[in-house]
Amino acid sequence: MSINLTLFAQALAFAGLIWIIATKIWPPLLSAIEERQKKIAEGLAAADMSQKHLAQAQEKVDAELRAARTKANEIIEQAHQRANQIIEQAKGEAITEAARQKALAEDEIVASTNRAREDLRKQVSVLAVSGAEKLIRREIDPNVHKALLDELAAEI
Repeated sequence: MSINLTLFAQALAFAGLIWIIATKIWPPLLSAIEERQKKIAEGLAAADMSQKHLAQAQEKVDAELRAARTKANEIIEQAHQRANQIIEQAKGEAITEAARQKALAEDEIVASTNRAREDLRKQVSVLAVSGAEKLIRREIDPNVHKALLDELAAEI
């Protein structure tokens, strides 16, 4: 066996091996690698897109929070204004009620004063009649008095 034949056989086996690898093994391996690279690129693109969507969603959330805070502050301000209105209305009603109560009390005082005056008049008239009666009994003669009464009775 000659070295040339061995070398040629080895070269031929090597060439066959290269041809088998190039035609049968290498294309599926390259397609698997390219597919994997494509999936990785899609995954990275999806991750970038997700980051953008997350940033947009965060901006929307921040905007909604600002709007909600603004609305809450407006509602709180309206509540304070309404509370002040209610307080002012209650003050007005209290003043009106106090004036009404004061007028009732003054009317009652006037009525009590008039009743007291009337009672005093009655007592004074009773005292005056009693005093006059006592004076008349001392100073008038019963016979003269009887004559006056008879005269009055005759006229009636």
